[in-house]
Amino acid sequence: MISTELAAKLRDAGLVWNPVDGDRFRIEAPELASDVFTVSTMTIEAHEYPTGTILGFNGTTEWALDSVAIEDALWLPREDQLRTLLRASFRALRRTDGAYEVEVELRGRPRAFADPEPAEAYGRALLALIELSR
Repeated sequence: MISTELAAKLRDAGLVWNPVDGDRFRIEAPELASDVFTVSTMTIEAHEYPTGTILGFNGTTEWALDSVAIEDALWLPREDQLRTLLRASFRALRRTDGAYEVEVELRGRPRAFADPEPAEAYGRALLALIELSR
């Protein structure tokens, strides 16, 4: 799972979240800052309305939470989702000394992003891609 800090940078850079089953997220409220939630049709469902997306908490899984607007949630994309979002720019994932290195092609040149966590390396590469496409 990527860090909250990187997830916030991706969101602020323009990454759009369309919730699907299995997605993990945090709610941006101090009392829930350490909790990670998972979208699932059995417990947390994404409901589309003309005014926006609402994440509805079904049943009694979260005793004090009925729903939350998607704007108040921070998506924590998985490694596979980040790789998919890199699309054709992705070149390779390598294991190096104590880290994973994601190589992408940005504006015709190879660039590498390394981190001990592969998802974090993918996230950094995606952030660079988003920032270049602005």
